[in-house]
Amino acid sequence: MEHLRFDVARTLRPRSLEARVGATPGSRAGRSSWVDDHVRGAGDVDDESDVRESWDTGTAVKERPAEPKLKRPPMYKVIMLNDDYTPMEFVVNVLMMFFHMDQEKAWQVMYAVHTTGSAVAGIFPRDIAETKSEQVNAYAQENQFPLRSTVEMTD
Repeated sequence: MEHLRFDVARTLRPRSLEARVGATPGSRAGRSSWVDDHVRGAGDVDDESDVRESWDTGTAVKERPAEPKLKRPPMYKVIMLNDDYTPMEFVVNVLMMFFHMDQEKAWQVMYAVHTTGSAVAGIFPRDIAETKSEQVNAYAQENQFPLRSTVEMTD
């Protein structure tokens, strides 16, 4: 049985793109069909500065541009306003239905609205906050109650 020798230092040394294809950067002379098929075909690399050498296989890989940093959207509060005519149970049902609160949390928010005149029902991105506020106002009007909600930007 014949033993194979493995030269770690030789295999881990990267070969340059020029050494593989026999050309200098920017020149097209001496490029083999392998380079044309594999490097040029994969994203159409026009400049060797876009190519990164792989240490383990010696193949060229085009690197992706850095992804842009995403900024969090501004948040808005949906505020429930107190009135003297809407029953407390209706307000609790609205909070459970549109803001997905459990019954205990809905009663706490309703009581804060009742005692202080207003309370925050939820904090959302602008489109969602406006939609929820419009849904609450429309639902209250359909049921002939003067309950209102507004939207304000958070601090």
